Amino acid sequence: MNAENIRMKIRTGEHSGPTSGISGDKVQANLAILPKEYAFDFLLFALRNSKPVPIIEVLEAGEFTSRYAQNSDIRTDVPLYNIYKKGKLTNTVSDIKDEWRDDFVTFLIGCSFTFEQAILDAGINIKHIDEGRNVAMYKTNIETVPAGIFSGETVVSMRPFKKELIDKVINITNDFPNMHGGPVHVGNPQEIGIENIDSPDYGDSIAIAEDEVPVFWACGVTPQNAVLKARPEILISHAPGHMFITDINNEEYKN
Repeated sequence: MNAENIRMKIRTGEHSGPTSGISGDKVQANLAILPKEYAFDFLLFALRNSKPVPIIEVLEAGEFTSRYAQNSDIRTDVPLYNIYKKGKLTNTVSDIKDEWRDDFVTFLIGCSFTFEQAILDAGINIKHIDEGRNVAMYKTNIETVPAGIFSGETVVSMRPFKKELIDKVINITNDFPNMHGGPVHVGNPQEIGIENIDSPDYGDSIAIAEDEVPVFWACGVTPQNAVLKARPEILISHAPGHMFITDINNEEYKN
């Protein structure tokens, strides 16, 4: 199935769940939609924090078709959207046409699902995909660099791997610096402020076996965390794990 067909299935509600593993070699993107008055601050925040917030594309105010996704509609082609008003989550919906405004600026942000495909292509299993679950994501004590109204801690995604595979996984993900790149931490979660690995802030809990080590990557949910502190009038984002699928091949972002 090509990316446009997947977007159509999402648009019609035929696919409403997480998008990890469903798009093959096509780049998936995190989503952040803000009124134009906040757009410069957000872009500066992204530039200063390119590991958790790597920008793929910025759509001008009122635009809702990505140049990297044929016949796409940002308002309908994400399985689930979170709507935040003044820093509080007010609704989770499958369509944002009723919320759309001509002053909305859309940011598409690189996603770790790109390097996940490279890991799979190397013959390494990824636990949450095998289990049909959403990736586990956590707030950390790793501070971002503030910009304008935006600041806060980095959110990370976690995948457990057997110890002998970790160096290989790190090398694979280092090849995708514009899709979060290599991990920010390996091992003890408490060292980055995660007190309970069994209770993620977003996504699903993934069990870690005795012969596995948790590996943590910067995550595109970080802007949502920053919004909780900044409290802008409105932000619309993807629900964690529910991405926008582009027509770009993952290899185009490989170093």
